[in-house]
Amino acid sequence: MTTFARLFKHLRTTSAAGRRAFPSDTLKAIEAAITEGERKHRAEVRLIVEPALGLQEVLAGMSPRERARALFAQYGVWDTEENCGVLVYINLADHQVEIVADRGVGKVISASDWQTVCRTMTEGFARNDYHGSTLAALAQINALLQQHYPDDGSTRNQLSDNPVML
Repeated sequence: MTTFARLFKHLRTTSAAGRRAFPSDTLKAIEAAITEGERKHRAEVRLIVEPALGLQEVLAGMSPRERARALFAQYGVWDTEENCGVLVYINLADHQVEIVADRGVGKVISASDWQTVCRTMTEGFARNDYHGSTLAALAQINALLQQHYPDDGSTRNQLSDNPVML
């Protein structure tokens, strides 16, 4: 895709598109799924939805992966006691889902497992099922984290469970 075509896509994808894909009921369900999952494991999950990148980011050729890494740092997902933060980043204009896992999680959960989770979301998004596919992906993430970071009674919530709409 050319820079111009990508720029046009990002300019066309407004915050209203984000609200249609992720209305308040869906955001509340996502928060509840994150909260419930974190009761069963010691990891921390953040979910960020961004309808589109800004003009400068698109012109600079910023990829969704690069943006996810920047948000991982900006929102402090890396700053957990066991290096067990996980960011789920959704870019609506690029139709991309990126998962950035802190180094502790990255050592125990494979890239193919994360790709399976991303596929759950992108396939659902292609059917306009943002609600169900996001909740299904969070269930997959929580199961993976419960397997590798089971709750041992010492858990405390280190990051907000609120999904972020940019």
